[in-house]
Amino acid sequence: MTALMDFLTVFSQPQLLLLVGLGTFAGVYVGAIPGLSVTMAVSILISFTFSWDVYPAISLMIGIYMGGVYGGSRTAILLNIPGAPSAIATALDGYPMAQRGEAGTAIGVTTVMSFIGGFVGIGVLALAAPLVSDFALGFQPRDYMLLAILGILLVGSLSQGSLVKGIFAGALGIAIGAVGRDPLTFAERFTFDFQLLEGGISFIAVMIGMFGVSEALLQLHHVDKDAVRQKISRIVPSLATVKKHLPLSLQTSTIGVTIGALPGTGGDIAALMAYDHAKRVTKNPERPFGDGAMEGLVAPETANNAAVGGAFIPMMTLGIPGDAVTAIMIGALFIHGLNPGPMLMIDQPDMFWFIVGCLVTANCFMLLFGLTGIKLFTKIVEMPRSVLIPLIMLLSIVGAYAVNNSITDVYWMLGFGVFGYFMRHYGYPLGPVILGVILSRLLDDNWRRAIISEREDLGRFFEGIVTSPLSLVLLVSVILIFASQTPFWAKAKARVSSKGKTQS
Repeated sequence: MTALMDFLTVFSQPQLLLLVGLGTFAGVYVGAIPGLSVTMAVSILISFTFSWDVYPAISLMIGIYMGGVYGGSRTAILLNIPGAPSAIATALDGYPMAQRGEAGTAIGVTTVMSFIGGFVGIGVLALAAPLVSDFALGFQPRDYMLLAILGILLVGSLSQGSLVKGIFAGALGIAIGAVGRDPLTFAERFTFDFQLLEGGISFIAVMIGMFGVSEALLQLHHVDKDAVRQKISRIVPSLATVKKHLPLSLQTSTIGVTIGALPGTGGDIAALMAYDHAKRVTKNPERPFGDGAMEGLVAPETANNAAVGGAFIPMMTLGIPGDAVTAIMIGALFIHGLNPGPMLMIDQPDMFWFIVGCLVTANCFMLLFGLTGIKLFTKIVEMPRSVLIPLIMLLSIVGAYAVNNSITDVYWMLGFGVFGYFMRHYGYPLGPVILGVILSRLLDDNWRRAIISEREDLGRFFEGIVTSPLSLVLLVSVILIFASQTPFWAKAKARVSSKGKTQS
């Protein structure tokens, strides 16, 4: 009964309810602006809420977090510029739908599926937090390294044409992510004695340039074409559509919770893995993936919102942040005199159930705000290209500058935008480049930790992989995913299916 009362605290106090709603509304629109990340918004809030009571401060932060994760899908669908890294996969099928005049349908589906994914993540947090945190705690550095390799092999899902081009793009992303000072030895890597490169290259600048500026440059070829009129007759997806995609949404929500609960991962990796899963399990999509498949929206949006609940699991049970935002929230709890971790669950269980209540409320507000204002938003796509192209460039410049208040990031963004334009022109996918940049640090750091923990003995390192059930499962998954993306696998699969048809 006490837990129920703590859970209902946010509903019983109008001030807290208002703060969650205000935070969610702000989060949706902050997340939709490229470069204005949720992490940035929450970190700024700490200074404003320093003198507040802990409940109002946490209410506002959770609202912004939940709204911001969803908000990144808006510009991904309308302009092909992901508002956040977790929306990269959403753009792959969302933008083709907008080009067909189905932006309203795409946004409606992403909103409802984000709502479902969010509730799955919150449900797991409320019912099975200790079990999931124990599982996440079992991950060794070698397991994180294998997880990063698994993610990099998703280039097959992100590259619509040649796998070789996808691998090249992914390797390029890893190289870009490695630029700068080595965090362990402080040695220079790929800096070529340029002081400018010692601090590394902001992946936000790379992402905005590759998607935003390259899109603006491509649109220059079609300036005289009329804008696509959007059909906004139905925004809320039908019950039949939701029921059809519910099994996939539950599967990808599970992926989202699991990946979200792993410290240092987050919704961006979860969304990409969910997208790959959808491609593998969907037998006959109405449209091909990358060309407006509905499953290509359902999978990443359920996963990245389920990852929000997952990220709170290690934070609340172990005091370990699941992602950058929960790391900031741990700091906020410390500021307010609380100590996140196992003792918080014992000494102050009211805070745990209050946070669960805030997440449920924010998820409901996200559905409400997500399904309103769509007609106004879709007007962006209907603008003449002579207006739309400068708007894309303006958003890109503001987004790149806002990350570090650095004009250098704007130059990087423009440079990668031109480079991305030529990559798209010659059929190279951009998704694997961003994926490589994101996973580069995870791969590098955990390879180093894994080999140091084995005293730089490769034999012991591989022995640890083979003798650990978790590591072995990840290794087998890596091998199978790599094999499944080769031409030999496709030929073997075709032979098996042809034999089956002959026998029948």
